[in-house]
Amino acid sequence: MSYKIIIEVNNLMTNIREIFAKNLKQFRQARGWSQAYLAEKTEASTNYIGMLENSIKFPSSEMVQKLAVALDIDPTDLFSKENDHISFIKNYQKTVLEDVQSIINNLFNEKIQLLEKEQSDHD
Repeated sequence: MSYKIIIEVNNLMTNIREIFAKNLKQFRQARGWSQAYLAEKTEASTNYIGMLENSIKFPSSEMVQKLAVALDIDPTDLFSKENDHISFIKNYQKTVLEDVQSIINNLFNEKIQLLEKEQSDHD
């Protein structure tokens, strides 16, 4: 009986590790980040991030927290089996696009103001 429990716990850990690996990779890729960039943000090696994403290693609780902070997500999102990551990614992309559009608009407005000021100075 205890052997079956050990097998079940081992299977559960394998599933958790695979879910974590898949989610980590999805969240990283949604941001357009390389493994090297995420490694830099979390003070880890690129090799370690690769091992996490390939279910070879499992992170400490401290590393889970670092990853979540770097990715700007709740740590539990890394362990979620839900497929709501797609909506998160779409919302994240929408927010990024809105931010980029706002920056571009601000730059254009500043340029227009400078040109108008130059025009009025010459008149």
